Amino acid sequence: MTVTPELLLEAYRAGVFPMAEHRDDPEVFWVDPRKRGVFPLDGFHISRSLAKTLRRDNYTVTRNQAFAAVIDACADRSETWINQDIHRLYQELHRRGAAHSLEVWDGDALIGGIYGVTVGSAFCGESMFSRRRDGSKIALAWLVDLLKRSGFTLFDTQFLTNHLASLGAIEITRAEYRRRLADALQREADFNAAPLASSGQEVVQRNTQTS
Repeated sequence: MTVTPELLLEAYRAGVFPMAEHRDDPEVFWVDPRKRGVFPLDGFHISRSLAKTLRRDNYTVTRNQAFAAVIDACADRSETWINQDIHRLYQELHRRGAAHSLEVWDGDALIGGIYGVTVGSAFCGESMFSRRRDGSKIALAWLVDLLKRSGFTLFDTQFLTNHLASLGAIEITRAEYRRRLADALQREADFNAAPLASSGQEVVQRNTQTS
């Protein structure tokens, strides 16, 4: 079966997402987890050490400035589910305004980032990477701050890992995820609607006020 950008978006609206067995596998398969990881947008946990990192502001965060580079970095590991078709499909969704990235920079060096797909008021996180300590945590903190101010109601992380759980992610049933997704599909959110935070200090301050 040929996966098109249109079919991919319909899959997200139905609550499933694609993966490949490995980077050289030409086939993709659909995943519908019995347990789903999600980030409650008012429950993102910024630890004392992460708050200190965020406040240093010795990095720059951008939006949709290096989408292909973020996917490349996410796939740059010994084992990855991102094959050539997945890479191509998400770049096409990005060109259509349905997939987005947040990038963390140290000067000209890309040190962290995350990308995902938006449907209604749901942000479906696909993958993230870190090339410097806390690079992906910085990206997540800035992303949650942006999603809350842009009208999003659901942040899907697909699976729950220990890393994500330490930041406040939780696991819900497939049925509960479908319920939340159905609600999110009735609403509209715009990833580009709100400006990025002006500083890490602002991200920490707003998180403290809402968590």
